[in-house]
Amino acid sequence: MSGELFDVSELVVIVTGASRGIGRAVAEGFAEHGARTVLVARSESLDEQVASYSNERVIGVRGDLGDPETPGRICRAACDRFGQIDVLVNNAAITLPGAAPYEDATWQAMIDVNLTGSFRMAREAAGSMRETGGGSIINVGSIAAVLGMPDNPAYQAAKGGLRQLTRAMARDFAADGIRVNCLCPGYILTDMTRASYEDPPRQAERSDRTLLGRWGDPSELVGPCLFLASPAASYITGTDLFVDGGWTAKGL
Repeated sequence: MSGELFDVSELVVIVTGASRGIGRAVAEGFAEHGARTVLVARSESLDEQVASYSNERVIGVRGDLGDPETPGRICRAACDRFGQIDVLVNNAAITLPGAAPYEDATWQAMIDVNLTGSFRMAREAAGSMRETGGGSIINVGSIAAVLGMPDNPAYQAAKGGLRQLTRAMARDFAADGIRVNCLCPGYILTDMTRASYEDPPRQAERSDRTLLGRWGDPSELVGPCLFLASPAASYITGTDLFVDGGWTAKGL
């Protein structure tokens, strides 16, 4: 019974931002558990990555989610190959270290990918999910969606918007059997956060801020995503799941 409860082997799963970090770990996790998995990324390395799996149940689609045409192309590729879409993990995001945080160009670039791109992906995937009786959309937010962080207003605004978009879509898509939830990671060691991790004072400061006293690993997001995609989460929608080592719970 427990195996069936968490079984994702019959699902078709799209993971955006799948070439590195959290997205790569989550995509590999779904593939290892038997799901038919569509990996999405801008990077040219995606083709080599997909080929390395030697798995006909895994395909790659390269695309920039800042392009309005990309989400439709991704979903068509998934349906053409596997016939349906059951799960979308909206993980793709950018941040622009060193950019002037309050310039229009910085703002627009991050909003286009991190929020608008995720909105378009969810809208497209939901269209396919309706035809097959439902599905699960997992928006990857951040603790930055609920806390003030320095010098990155566009990233925080986009993640906060994605968190609220989760509730809006959960409300609108529920009648079609589509669940929409938001996964909110804390500090996870990825290429995006490596500069902070490799700075000893900053690494220690962030570790000390968590209840568990350490940074997270991308692999620690796999279980939460498998859970939200699986029958085990069949009565969960419109909510946030914080995977942050206790960062948001910590007081004194």
